[in-house]
Amino acid sequence: MNSLKDEIKFLFSGMGMPYEKVAMMVALVCSIFFTLTLGNNAILKGPIAVIDLDNSRYSHEIIEEVDSSPFIHVTSIINSAVDPTSLFYEDKVLAVVYLPKDLEKDRYSSSSGAIGVFYDNTNIAQTAEIMESLNEIIAAENEKLSGEKTTRADYGITLRDRLLFNPQGSAANNGEVQGFLFFFSSMFFTFATIGMIPRLRMTGELQKILAEGTPFDILIRLVPYCGCLLTALTVGMVILHYFNDMSFTGSVLLFYLTQLFYIPAVGVMSLLFGWTAANPGVAASRMILFIPGGFIFGGATGPIAEQAGWVQTLTHVFPLRWEYEFIRDIMLRGADFSAISHELGSFLIYFGVILVVFCCCFYRVRRKMLRTQAVHAE
Repeated sequence: MNSLKDEIKFLFSGMGMPYEKVAMMVALVCSIFFTLTLGNNAILKGPIAVIDLDNSRYSHEIIEEVDSSPFIHVTSIINSAVDPTSLFYEDKVLAVVYLPKDLEKDRYSSSSGAIGVFYDNTNIAQTAEIMESLNEIIAAENEKLSGEKTTRADYGITLRDRLLFNPQGSAANNGEVQGFLFFFSSMFFTFATIGMIPRLRMTGELQKILAEGTPFDILIRLVPYCGCLLTALTVGMVILHYFNDMSFTGSVLLFYLTQLFYIPAVGVMSLLFGWTAANPGVAASRMILFIPGGFIFGGATGPIAEQAGWVQTLTHVFPLRWEYEFIRDIMLRGADFSAISHELGSFLIYFGVILVVFCCCFYRVRRKMLRTQAVHAE
């Protein structure tokens, strides 16, 4: 009984993880927050682009039929030949429908025709409804054509599809294995850095830095941890690439450029969340507030298109969400610098905001400490 009393006293003392709060928070988040944000069981109005080279009345009718589906929304129509892979950058669309030239001519000359579809298979669960809807539309069109008098047995429209970026649906290519590599690596990086401020406070070094130093004196301490994480990610990707089937179609240098900003951003976020913790143990429990969210909403566990628009915007507060977007665009889709310039620029603004918040926090605590010292001196 004495042991039980001691443990209950420690649990509510604030010396360790505040499990009584964490347990309640996890239950509320799982039952309420995720129901609101991940409540869709299917992708409704999945965005697609159409390359319409025929630009005829019949092609317009096909586009209207496609757009009328509850599972498809045509976001753009292009009347010139373009590389369909470029339309997938930044997760803008899930599929690209290709309507070839002379589609209407073939339709009224009793010739067979074909419509092409390119699917983004980075997540194998995100295009099922679109595939089914397109097949139903083409089947209905062929049924309508079958009632007309034809002189050819092969008369009709066929749907020719192609799975891009991950044609075999590999788990190592862009599935659980790759997602876990970046998730767990970022998580343990956070465990290593989130307790830095409480540790410096307990040893008295934080007070010295606040009195004589600058925010850079704390930020520079992240460098060895950042180097370890970058090295670990490199080793993991090499193993997946050479001993499994992970593809890397983009520029390695461009990907490392994004990591030079992503990894410090996670480090600064760790310092901010751990700043007010009483000790490193309490700080470690706060990792759950900003790392798992990026894994859940970043597209590693489920299709992003299932999320509501406000969810997709709001979840960019999680740094890991940005990381998965860089992975899909650079590693899988082969995007160059110009293709991700908007995405990278937005992330740099995000990183800048985090740095400004950290500096404001540093100088606010410094002013508070100096005022306290002045009061004691009087």
